[in-house]
Amino acid sequence: MVIKSKADKIWDWVFVVFCIFVAIICVTPMINLLAKSLSSSSALIKNEVFLLPKGLNFDAYATVFKDAKYIRAFIWTVFLTIVCTLLSLTMTTLCAFPLIFDGLKGKGVINLLITITMFFNAGLIPNYLLLQKLNLLSNPLVLIIPSCLSVFNMIIMRSFFYGIPDSLRESAQIDGATFFQILVKIYVPLSKPVFATIALFYAVGRWNGYSDGLYYMRDAKYYPLQLLLYNIQRNINQVEVATQEGFSAPGLAESLKAAIVMFSTVPILLIYPWLQRYFIHGVTLGAVKE
Repeated sequence: MVIKSKADKIWDWVFVVFCIFVAIICVTPMINLLAKSLSSSSALIKNEVFLLPKGLNFDAYATVFKDAKYIRAFIWTVFLTIVCTLLSLTMTTLCAFPLIFDGLKGKGVINLLITITMFFNAGLIPNYLLLQKLNLLSNPLVLIIPSCLSVFNMIIMRSFFYGIPDSLRESAQIDGATFFQILVKIYVPLSKPVFATIALFYAVGRWNGYSDGLYYMRDAKYYPLQLLLYNIQRNINQVEVATQEGFSAPGLAESLKAAIVMFSTVPILLIYPWLQRYFIHGVTLGAVKE
């Protein structure tokens, strides 16, 4: 049993207080949005809402759930997130796994070419022209294919694969296992922490993505939820937003914007608790050497 000194205990308390302070800073904006989404228009106009709702009402949420465009955008974004995450994990794995073999011909050149793409890219206009030549503009695939592989995530996965003992792979090869069998039966089961981490990176990136829809998608029925939110939030003048949404009071528009933010943020936040144990395992993996 380790006995801490008085100074160590003081620093422990300082650290705890600091963590609580940071947590409050992070949570306060979300609580404020929730309060706004549940407050009356008069309280919002008077700027009386901070952490608790004033004049409790659910008009904003009723508007969101009754409007077909919000529900359609939500379902479409959920579908996009699931498909893009699964496809991106598959592409990342297939790219990272071969690069751990020392005998791979041209491995150094491949690594160099892949790394270059992290620092240099063609830019928005060349990307737009390329997608136009590929007939992907206003095609739902334009929201899936261009972002199906992240070099940064691939490097993370490759580094994790390097940490798996070569003896496992070599023993499987001696038993006649193919490279695909080695990947599926050895590396994938042992890589749950990195898969969970990268899956969350891809899922959050796709869920929060709106720029690709803004640049490349013209059909409004394929707008992601965040692009729909962006189109509402960019109208700074609350009166104009209220008019567009059919409201007579600007406070209702402010409440609606807060409700849409909550509507689009809460689902992705609910995923983290399911992946938390893998994050903890990933952080502590290799921390103890025997």
